Amino acid sequence: MSDLVIYFSRAGENYFGGKLMNIEKGNTEVIAEYIQEFTGADLFKVDPAVEYPEDYMKCIDVAKKEMQANARPEIKESINDISDYDTIFIGFPNWWGTLPMPMFTQLEQLDFTGKTVKAFVTHEGSGFGSSEKDIKKLCSGAEIKKGLSIPGAEVHDAKDIVRSWLDE
Repeated sequence: MSDLVIYFSRAGENYFGGKLMNIEKGNTEVIAEYIQEFTGADLFKVDPAVEYPEDYMKCIDVAKKEMQANARPEIKESINDISDYDTIFIGFPNWWGTLPMPMFTQLEQLDFTGKTVKAFVTHEGSGFGSSEKDIKKLCSGAEIKKGLSIPGAEVHDAKDIVRSWLDE
């Protein structure tokens, strides 16, 4: 059996410590790749069928409307079976206090019975928000382990923090 990282990440214009910056790789993807490096986990990136706007302010407006509508946006590709995996890492940026809605679309399709789930979130000060409660619902039947919360501006310096978390 092996490990799987299911994650959502957004490159482009992002918010860092009070200012907007363009990044080539999303913060959550950086952490997902650290996990893969340390564990050999398979990676599965959740991509929305309709891309979010490049403009950060427009993006968060769309994300807020999706969250308020409890939407399940279509995704480009799904993973339908996680039976070959023991541990599932779930990674995402905190959008409006929880997971981006495409993650709900993906996670609701899976049977987490008997799995170990470890969530990680990137954020700019809001930590997990209410996402831990949402993950418990989405991953019914799983053993939910302590999550990892990393400010987006610190992801490139977080390799040792990720390694320590994985060893817990």
